Amino acid sequence: MIGIIMFFVALFMLLFGFPVAFTFGAVSVIFGLIAGVVEIAGEGSVWEGLLLGKDMFAFMPHRIWSIMNNTILMAIPLFIYMGIVLQKTRLAERLLESMAFLFGEIKGGLAISTILVGALLAASTGVVGASVVAMGVISLPVMLKYKYDKALSTGTICAAGTLGQIIPPSIVLIILGDVFQVPVGDLFKAAFWPGLTLVGAYIIYIVLYAYIKKDSAPSIVLEDSAGSKGQQVITALKAIIPPLVLIILVLGSIFGGIATPTESAAVGGVGAILLAWMYRSFSLKMLQDSALETVKITAMVFGILIGATAFSMVFTYTGGDAIVEEFMLELPGEKWGFIILSMLAILILGFFIDFIEISYIIVPILVPISEAIGINPVWFAILIALNLQTSFLTPPFGFSLFYLKGVAPPDVKTTHIYKGAVAFIAIQVVILILLTVYPETFGISAVI
Repeated sequence: MIGIIMFFVALFMLLFGFPVAFTFGAVSVIFGLIAGVVEIAGEGSVWEGLLLGKDMFAFMPHRIWSIMNNTILMAIPLFIYMGIVLQKTRLAERLLESMAFLFGEIKGGLAISTILVGALLAASTGVVGASVVAMGVISLPVMLKYKYDKALSTGTICAAGTLGQIIPPSIVLIILGDVFQVPVGDLFKAAFWPGLTLVGAYIIYIVLYAYIKKDSAPSIVLEDSAGSKGQQVITALKAIIPPLVLIILVLGSIFGGIATPTESAAVGGVGAILLAWMYRSFSLKMLQDSALETVKITAMVFGILIGATAFSMVFTYTGGDAIVEEFMLELPGEKWGFIILSMLAILILGFFIDFIEISYIIVPILVPISEAIGINPVWFAILIALNLQTSFLTPPFGFSLFYLKGVAPPDVKTTHIYKGAVAFIAIQVVILILLTVYPETFGISAVI
């Protein structure tokens, strides 16, 4: 039971705000030493037990070296760099202005524009925080100006910003590809239709909301000048086509088998620099700032990964994984009992801890069990990715909610943001259920 106790101690410390990487590392060291003392109890001294526990970590340098040599994980900093460069080109602002022109005259048009821009940003940048902040700064004031419902406005922005979790190229899918040991390209292909379905479901909800509540999302009257409209259409196309070309180059090279995700991420980084030059945002300082931000984010991700690796090693050594596996395999309903409980556990944990911790602590425990009962790893990984997306929206620790609150006007209260997010969380859960029950509809097989 040492491994199970260790898990709850780590969770308890995370709830108190201790740094994730150091929490996992410290807890694993402490409980590794305790495990050594318990193992040798009655047969040796406490000191010998501590030495036995210490010897467990002799393999850590090899594990860290293996992480640093993982070519799949090399795609993470490259995609992050691509996203940050595009963020600095004011891509979100250009897209929002263009989409607002194209859809503004429809009821709920601004909210629909925000969802579509969120999808484009997800496919070109994949940085959730940057997307939410950008749309919060640009789109929220416009929606409030035209008397949009505050809950609908804030919920739309938070939901649109989190699309980067499921729409390729997604950092979550790269991490899950490493954990499941399946090709990341297969996950990108499998996530394509669920991601588009989610976008469609968001838009349908907004249209229905605007239809039922007549004054919640009014249309915007644009200029009638034909010349002005024609010029605006050209401006809109200039804003939309370049990122679309970049998306096609990055994802098309993966789907077509021309390049690996790591190679396509490098193409995306070069493409982002070319777009910055095209948008006249290129400078050496911009490149340097983007590189520094990329290093900071990448260091955080890999720091958590190293801490989680130590945690998983001790958890396995103490037999915690065997207890969980035995419990899961004895659930009623076999495959369905396992899927339902694992999805509920991830959904609940998403209220309190981040997707990276769940990916590297919880998912590795579930992977061998899913393999033992014949579940397709690609399908299971997409289910987890879609589930993890909700962790950005669920109070009290949904990061999208925090990002938006940080840039929202004072009259937008936290209760407005929470209320707006609830409907989009429900939509995500419905799509998750549909993907669970009818995977073939999304072009995925549920079995190996």
